[in-house]
Amino acid sequence: MIKLLEVKTLKAHVLELSFSDHSHGVFDGAAYLATRQGPLLEALHDPAYFARCFVDAGALCWPNGLELSGARLHELVSAAQTA
Repeated sequence: MIKLLEVKTLKAHVLELSFSDHSHGVFDGAAYLATRQGPLLEALHDPAYFARCFVDAGALCWPNGLELSGARLHELVSAAQTA
């Protein structure tokens, strides 16, 4: 199972991610949020809140309890690189 190891904010809603399989990629949070909705996602529209992300147990997390799995992020980043 691929886990997220490190996250770095590059700019508003854009994160650089490092994974346990030694791959790296850029996650476009704005594009992700544009296609999804829900109560936990609302706070992420604020760039300052989005930047409060952290890694916990291989997942990308925010203080409100939202978690995106490392495996799902790896899929999203890989798909974006091949598009």
